[in-house]
Amino acid sequence: MKLRIADFGLRISLTIVGLSIAVALHAETIDRVLAVVAGQVITLSDVAAARDLGLQSATGAADPVRAILTKLIDRDLELAEVERYAPPEPSAEAVDRALAAIRARFASPTAFEDALARAGVDDRHLRETMRQDLRIRAYEDQRFAAAGDRRAAVFDEWMAGLRRRAEVTDLYLVKP
Repeated sequence: MKLRIADFGLRISLTIVGLSIAVALHAETIDRVLAVVAGQVITLSDVAAARDLGLQSATGAADPVRAILTKLIDRDLELAEVERYAPPEPSAEAVDRALAAIRARFASPTAFEDALARAGVDDRHLRETMRQDLRIRAYEDQRFAAAGDRRAAVFDEWMAGLRRRAEVTDLYLVKP
């Protein structure tokens, strides 16, 4: 009798292990973490949303995901700096204009709503993103106003410094 109980227990254990392996083999990747910037996670769906909504572009890039991911990493680094120095808040009208510009990129309101749904973004999230982008621009304008025609070079040096000091974990690997 003891042998039968042990045999039955072994069969149940093997069945559970077999089912676990089968489930793991058929698992679907829902999203993928591509980077962590100062504790902020950037996922593959963030990259797709930025691309699909026209917030970032990868025009001419050999690897569009890498190009947009790099821009999102830089944006998060800048946003952390903006939070430290708190430039003035943009007006509601400025945020509305930024949202209107994004909506205008789409053929119809339905196409815009579909893009939001695919990206998993709602109006409130997009509005907050636009508010942050406007704050970043205001900060850049304030910080680099005196740079004149050297602005691009000074900005690039500043970004390089942010990258050196920041905690960035880049997990994006191109599949061979």
